[in-house]
Amino acid sequence: MAAASLPRVGIVFRPQLPPERLREFVASAETAGRDDVWLWEDCFLEGGLTSASAALSGSGSVRVGLGLMPAPLRNPALAAMEVATLARLFPGRFVPAAGHGVLPWMDQAGARAASLMTLLREWVSAVRSLLHGETVTVSGQYVRLSQVALDWPPPAVPPLLVGARGPRTLALAGEIADGLVLDAGGISPDAVRRAVAIATARRAHEVVVYVPCAAGEHAGERLEAELTASPVPLSERAAFGDAADVARTLRSFADAGATTVVLQPTGTDPDPEATLMLAGAARSLLRGDGGPPAGGS
Repeated sequence: MAAASLPRVGIVFRPQLPPERLREFVASAETAGRDDVWLWEDCFLEGGLTSASAALSGSGSVRVGLGLMPAPLRNPALAAMEVATLARLFPGRFVPAAGHGVLPWMDQAGARAASLMTLLREWVSAVRSLLHGETVTVSGQYVRLSQVALDWPPPAVPPLLVGARGPRTLALAGEIADGLVLDAGGISPDAVRRAVAIATARRAHEVVVYVPCAAGEHAGERLEAELTASPVPLSERAAFGDAADVARTLRSFADAGATTVVLQPTGTDPDPEATLMLAGAARSLLRGDGGPPAGGS
């Protein structure tokens, strides 16, 4: 596998873990050589931008991704201010993503929009314009700004990604965003390939794919219990086994178009550190010989 096509390898800090474990987790990820740590903003657990700030300040080189912010919950002007601040404090190390949000949670928060696509289009367009130093006046269905400009736009503008599953959101991401986050609960490389084809019809994108991962005994059983039943074999939708097995999984998703593969521990992971170490060993193997060992697919 050519060096240029090797994916970044990340790990998720799941918000089911208490916030006070975040810094230790990020430090371990950085020491073990992970490229990225990715965070979720699941309701009603941990604030994504707050957690990103803590993760970035507690590390020196690891990139932190936030996949994703629910657009209905965040005013775009405030979101742009927060993202710009992190981008200036930690240049090149923060990647934000936005999406529709989980609809039942949006209902609970009184934030569900009648037209999710319209909201996401208006929100992403406004935030990207603000991050690029533009003065924004818009009177949309959901986003209304009058002569808003950031006093401290970031010199190095971070990519703004969109979390997408369905074809309409994938096409919208290809039109207005800088990349994709794909997290459809055990997506296969073939599904990634199809999503990339829809979204990248207009321009190149960063493509971040969450891949469930487990280490140790009964890893496959834990993954099966967490993922929705599918005719696609578990080995194509998740990363488990030894480092060579996980390296083959990383390569298969990179071949499908992923630029970043984020390994996602299960919610019942008895030893997140072991999963983190497995991810690191697989990344080193992939980098060390240009791909999985001979005999890999």
